Amino acid sequence: MKKLNTLVLLVLALLSFQQVDAQDPFLDEMYDITVTNDITYGVNATALFLSVVGEAVPEELKMDVYEPVGDDNDARPLVIYLHTGNFLPQPQFCSIGGNRDDDTVVEIAERLAKRGYVVAVVDYRLGWNPAASSQQDRTFGLINAAYRGVQDARTAVRYFKKEAAENSNPFKVDTDKITYFGQGTGGYISLAAATIDNYLDIVLPKFTVDFMGQPVPMVIESINGDIFGTSYGVVTAPFDAALPFPLGDTLCYPNHVGYDSDVQLAVNLGGAMGDISWLDESDPPFISFHVPNDSLAPYEEFTLTVPTTCDLIVEVQGSYLVQQKANDLGLNDVFDVENFRQDFRTYTDRADMVNDGYDGLFPFVYPSFDQPTQCFEELTVTAPWEFWDAADFENVFCDLQPTVNMHQVGLAGNPLMTEDQGMAYIDTIIGYFAPRAYLALELGDASIVSTEDLAPASEVKLTLTPNPASQQVIFNTASDQPMENIRLFDINGRLVSSHMNINANDFTLYRQNLSSGIYIAKVTVEAGVISRKVVFE
Repeated sequence: MKKLNTLVLLVLALLSFQQVDAQDPFLDEMYDITVTNDITYGVNATALFLSVVGEAVPEELKMDVYEPVGDDNDARPLVIYLHTGNFLPQPQFCSIGGNRDDDTVVEIAERLAKRGYVVAVVDYRLGWNPAASSQQDRTFGLINAAYRGVQDARTAVRYFKKEAAENSNPFKVDTDKITYFGQGTGGYISLAAATIDNYLDIVLPKFTVDFMGQPVPMVIESINGDIFGTSYGVVTAPFDAALPFPLGDTLCYPNHVGYDSDVQLAVNLGGAMGDISWLDESDPPFISFHVPNDSLAPYEEFTLTVPTTCDLIVEVQGSYLVQQKANDLGLNDVFDVENFRQDFRTYTDRADMVNDGYDGLFPFVYPSFDQPTQCFEELTVTAPWEFWDAADFENVFCDLQPTVNMHQVGLAGNPLMTEDQGMAYIDTIIGYFAPRAYLALELGDASIVSTEDLAPASEVKLTLTPNPASQQVIFNTASDQPMENIRLFDINGRLVSSHMNINANDFTLYRQNLSSGIYIAKVTVEAGVISRKVVFE
């Protein structure tokens, strides 16, 4: 039965590839997907129920994992996807997104999994009091919520590294090819988790609060746990007098101690970096998508305004300054190729028209709307990649003062928030992300994304016989199109054989020790490159 199933799959694969150009793993959609929901990746203390129970309580941290089906890859790149939501449960707090099953989240996760990625859409701990009596208390609560989000993002990374080391790597991930992918609020987490190296990074004047006449850090490592979430955090005196938590309350439980939280790429859709000083030469490459006139998160630099409360929090730096410094440090040099494949080149050309030469930055230029709100003199589209069914929110009613109904803000700011519009922006996000992630994560031969000109099939007249084959395949081209070289890649994009300086119209490719399966042959002629599927039975 196993042999029969293998044969059936092989035939189906051949039929599906007969009329299409060659596709490349991690760049093109090639696979079906499977999704496993509600996997627990850690347990930590949440402040979400503080008003009810009077203390922090342990919470299971959940995620949905999207995987490709049929990729035959035991070392898949991993994306830790962080959704938006203002660190508050939604839609109870009037926002239009903030859950693992948001339309935009699911769409992006599915598209990446179809390309061969494992995508973990993770929940992170929520909870702060937007209705607290003073701005200092509200600011303090929000900064602490963001800190917990960073701990949880890093906990998710360590979960997969521990599973790979101790549990036979059930998700088949390559723990040296991990990406943070943050959307909105998740963008803040992504940028922070990729750059905060030690506790002193956050002991800055703007992250302090007055306590007994002295400036005290809003985050205290012994109380909140370390920056990775690998140590206990316990409320101690005299700070219990100023905190909403009782003396001795545990605010952090260690998770997956002994594993590092390193990632190799960070992506943000909006959001900002808490302080540009966090970014240094030890950090990974960055890819940023941002609306330059975003009123919620700065493109360059301004004091962050919390949309749910209208509070001015701290000065933060946005995607433009992040990318400026990342480029200056050489972090994004890995993206520099002579010429991207034409379908990706389109997105790069569009970005380069408005990003001032900072590779990795895609500004979405969008007009402002002359519709002032409670918080803003004018409204802008902050996340054009978002879309939703407005009917889902018709009955949302926000009576939590002084919070602002972000659903109404969203509808006013972008009345065209349709699925078609959202999909078009997601096309651009994936088209710009895919080749850069391929390079940054070293997912295969770099020449795949830096395309030589495509050779016209009608002129090359390339034939492969037999195909499928058992031991050898004969390549043949038109008499005026001699082959210069042939490179053979496996289905996961790895170069498995290379034949250079052929300079002939026919060439016999021998199987040698290659396993049964589908391969991609890229044949170079004077006119460019042409690709074909090769199948060894």
